[in-house]
Amino acid sequence: MKKLKVLAAMSGGVDSAVAAARAVDAGHDVVGVHLALSRMPGTLRTGSRGCCTIEDASDAWRACEMLGIPYYTWDFSERFQEEVVDDFIEEYAAGRTPNPCMRCNERIKFAALLERALALGFDAVVTGHYAKVLEGENGELELHRAADDAKDQSYVLGVLTAEQLKHSLFPLGDTPSKEMVRAEAAERGISVAQKPDSHDICFIPDGDTRGWLEEKIDMEDGPILDTEGEEVGTHPGAQAFTIGQRRGLAIGKPADDGKRRFVLEIRPKDNAVVVGSREMLAVDRITGIRPSWAGAPIAEAATGEWFDCHVQVRAHAEPVPGRTRVTTGDVDGSEAVVWQIELDDSIQGVAPGQTAVVYQGTRVLGQVTIHKSINAERLAHV
Repeated sequence: MKKLKVLAAMSGGVDSAVAAARAVDAGHDVVGVHLALSRMPGTLRTGSRGCCTIEDASDAWRACEMLGIPYYTWDFSERFQEEVVDDFIEEYAAGRTPNPCMRCNERIKFAALLERALALGFDAVVTGHYAKVLEGENGELELHRAADDAKDQSYVLGVLTAEQLKHSLFPLGDTPSKEMVRAEAAERGISVAQKPDSHDICFIPDGDTRGWLEEKIDMEDGPILDTEGEEVGTHPGAQAFTIGQRRGLAIGKPADDGKRRFVLEIRPKDNAVVVGSREMLAVDRITGIRPSWAGAPIAEAATGEWFDCHVQVRAHAEPVPGRTRVTTGDVDGSEAVVWQIELDDSIQGVAPGQTAVVYQGTRVLGQVTIHKSINAERLAHV
């Protein structure tokens, strides 16, 4: 392999440390950088939640010291606030359910970071993500699932473009299990070998998304409606709810059929929450907007033909078989490129603002932001 000048994104966790170590072993000229994303630098890790804390910065520094590579901290807190945190708030205020990890990968780790790295003369960015970049039959680079299905992170990398893939290294992609990564870290003497994985939203370390949003969005009491439009209760603010939610509705009146109610729709303009049965959450058609291809588009993209695929709507959800086609449609009054997706098996709790990542086999074809989802049973009530 050609020797590269590589910037290793050091989160402070075991995965990024081992990824950097493998890049050093491969003979690359490696420099470690930790991204300071929090505007509260005194923040400490709470259990295993969150990331980007003082402790994480210290762990990243120690890993670089052990590897004998230079270490820097880059302050991206302002851009992170604007591109990820503010976007998260705006999306919830509009009644959508965003994925901040997708936005962080898209706009911070593989846009802002890679942009600066290339400007400084680096050839690539290496991260501890579990995914593979492979060369396809046409010579173009492709993004693929990792060897370890349980740790595969190709979903959150579905926003990467062909140009970004050319400058991305994922040394952990072929590793069969996370346990092997931890064992390797321990053998190398990396202090974070048994450090818990971070989870939940890093800028909401206590995991209370609703409470956090209530401090950022003006919320007012409003009606909870059934699918017939009848008011069945009230809520303290529509923006605090998500599609598929059951807890926290506090509806005193039971449904006529006695079944539990779930959130089916958020109507921010009316400050209303629509509820119904679990069956009404089932979605078998999706319209996606703001698409991007992870590598070269396939031939059907230009012809508008349907192509077989699997679709994943959450980081750890099971992919569902179906078909997709690229076409145009009306999006908020303007014509735009949309992906129409039909699923062979319905999935539940699909919300506008979520990301749908489309696969063929292990290959990530690309992703779209979910604009609309369709449930046949609800259509029957319209």
